Amino acid sequence: MAYRKLNRDCGQRRALLRNAVTSFLAHGRITTTEAKAKEIRSLSEKMITLAKKGDLSARRQALSYIMDEAVVKKLFETIGPKYEDRQGGYTRILKVGPRRGDAAPMVVLELI
Repeated sequence: MAYRKLNRDCGQRRALLRNAVTSFLAHGRITTTEAKAKEIRSLSEKMITLAKKGDLSARRQALSYIMDEAVVKKLFETIGPKYEDRQGGYTRILKVGPRRGDAAPMVVLELI
């Protein structure tokens, strides 16, 4: 299977992941479920790879996915150059235990 469906239809899933990636890149750290974090990680690493390129085409591709222009500016001016010499693996997932209520496995997703 290519991706996790997260019990949502296509439009809801895409909106959820776009919002989550935007929040993650804005703050550098989010707490979410393990399944969502693994999907967010792959998408955010693609955005950081685009930021490492730094050209206009890459910026427009990032703007088409990320919902806030200020986050794209931060991505291309701060986050991208920070990982210039790194060949992937820009994020870390730390398990924090089950969520109270439904016992879903919770994690903290953060930039390294």
